Amino acid sequence: MHKKNSTLHNAIVLSSLFVGLLWLVKLCELSFGWHLGVFGVHPRSISGLIGIFTAPLIHGSFEHLLANTLPTLLLGSILLYGYPGSRWWALSIIWLSAGIGVWAFGRENFHIGASGLTHGIFFFLFISGILRRDKRSIGLLMIAFFMYGTMLLTIFPRDPDISFESHFFGAVGGAISALLFRYWDPKPVKKLYSWDLESVENADNDIIGDSWKPKDQRDPESDENDPR
Repeated sequence: MHKKNSTLHNAIVLSSLFVGLLWLVKLCELSFGWHLGVFGVHPRSISGLIGIFTAPLIHGSFEHLLANTLPTLLLGSILLYGYPGSRWWALSIIWLSAGIGVWAFGRENFHIGASGLTHGIFFFLFISGILRRDKRSIGLLMIAFFMYGTMLLTIFPRDPDISFESHFFGAVGGAISALLFRYWDPKPVKKLYSWDLESVENADNDIIGDSWKPKDQRDPESDENDPR
């Protein structure tokens, strides 16, 4: 139990540090008069390629940053806690998929914000739960869906000021990661209680019977029922 709590604590701390970095970038931008929007993804331009790596760190306003803070913290913590074997690979694919997809197919504008990352994590959790079907994955799927199920719809165009392309290609990266890494994380070991062990033992005895005994020590009824 202590190890599980420690793992969850570490996941929350790491997600909180990343969210803190997002706020630090925004505060530095305002404090020093920087205009970091130019480091977003600008489709089909050579200079816009840098945004593949930097766009999720940049937000246009505090409202924009606030909208991404809680999803990043909660979904990030769920991913880091629930999928220790594949989490960093999944995050890398989601990050790159969102950026590259926007650069190749997005509208002519600077695309910024961590929403592509959060949509990718949501779709990873959602599809992983469906594919793996163990208790932990299904539980994490239900938590993510209960909090952010609307992300299933926000990958489509709604508001011209919102980069649905980031949402869509982040979701694509999350789906691909769920397919690629569905066997990377071990499923939780099922705990067997005393009554489970007794039922297994009884079932084995029912199947084997006493056919292993010498003939003169067998129950006559079991000999009658022996198909041999």
